[in-house]
Amino acid sequence: MEILSYNSARCSSVVKLRSNSADRISNTKRSKISGSKRCKLLFPLRDFGNGSFRYSAAGRIGSNNSKIPRSSHLLVSNGSYDGYVVGSEEDLSSVSEDGKSIPKVLIPGLPDESNGECRAPISSCFWEWKPKLNVHYEKAGCENLKSPAILFLPGFGVGSFHYEKQLKDLGRDYRVWALDFLGQGMSLPCEDPTPGLKGQKEDAERKDSVWGFGEETEPWANELVYSVDLWRDQVRYFVEEVIGEPVYVVGNSLGGYVSLYFAACNPQLVKGVTLLNATPFWGFLPNRSRSPRLAKVFPWAGTFPLPPRVRKLTELVWQKISDPKSIAEVLKQVYADHSTNVDKVFARILQTAQHPAAAASFASIMCAPQAQLSFNEALSQCQAQNVPVCLVYGKEDPWVKPVWGRQVKRQIPNAPYYEISPAGHCPHDEVPEVRNVYAGGELFITRMDKKP
Repeated sequence: MEILSYNSARCSSVVKLRSNSADRISNTKRSKISGSKRCKLLFPLRDFGNGSFRYSAAGRIGSNNSKIPRSSHLLVSNGSYDGYVVGSEEDLSSVSEDGKSIPKVLIPGLPDESNGECRAPISSCFWEWKPKLNVHYEKAGCENLKSPAILFLPGFGVGSFHYEKQLKDLGRDYRVWALDFLGQGMSLPCEDPTPGLKGQKEDAERKDSVWGFGEETEPWANELVYSVDLWRDQVRYFVEEVIGEPVYVVGNSLGGYVSLYFAACNPQLVKGVTLLNATPFWGFLPNRSRSPRLAKVFPWAGTFPLPPRVRKLTELVWQKISDPKSIAEVLKQVYADHSTNVDKVFARILQTAQHPAAAASFASIMCAPQAQLSFNEALSQCQAQNVPVCLVYGKEDPWVKPVWGRQVKRQIPNAPYYEISPAGHCPHDEVPEVRNVYAGGELFITRMDKKP
């Protein structure tokens, strides 16, 4: 793979895949790399005073032992695609037609497991945070004791499995964790929070297939509500008790919101934040501490037991959205490149949807109150506390469009900002050829060869 780099102004960038413009910009011959070699970490300089973003290489990479140029923009091409462009569209005109002035760096792909090359093994674990509330997480590379700790937080409806590619690759050199939020993935409760229907005799089949629809709540679930505040606290205790040191946190969609919120409230535990198509809002009902009077209008806010009307509505809605056809349609919407293999993601989402606690957990999430801090407030606190933030957005996301990322960029002008195209809501999974994951001040380049 070839990386061509050129200098430009402030750190706003666009990444284009399969772009014919790459051919117009450069007629240099594309090359493929045989074999696999590890890519080292690149550390951007921390002084972003003038809006610049320069790389300092932590080691040499690629088959030619060359370093990534100290530049904020890269032009990437390989033999399978027309090319990627990392850099603002306006700056493309400054690149020479023959490409001779652009330095080249080779970055190899991921190890090929079919050829016996190793990727980091992934361990699946559980951590009991509170009674009956077991948190599932996956980890890789924990033997790399002197390496940075990276924590990935998933979007709504998925879990740690959505970061399999990052765990396998980054886990070879770094310590990597991916977490399932409570109420999602494999962090669903292990017992029914409302085991009985008052005054009724449940048939055994219904009791086993649906949890959380009873009228009497177990003591351990009396104050349980799957809210952003709960997930913020979950992440905090996970970092303190399981990881045991400050982390670089990376979050996609809902995970981006939680990442920012967690960092704003616990800056001492965070080295940097990367937002991957982060949702800028979450929750429909008012937060009781922020709007106590307004909150009284909504007497129920996601706790157990579910009110009778909510139970009936949830049954109707859940029957529709948990249908395999509906799940497949959603994946088709959020992945811009329909050649991306989402079979594993589909299977894991479907598996979660079939858990007996899934429907009631969904109702609790949808009706949980908003966070104590809005997205913009959390962003401002991170900025005030000098928490590095980086922005990466798939340009074709139908839900969290890049306009939201550009608004964040305007609020923190010195933050690195990148758009990837074509890529949708999950750029970390959809663009496996060249994976640039920015963990708030460190640039991780993971190479993922896309199979035809």
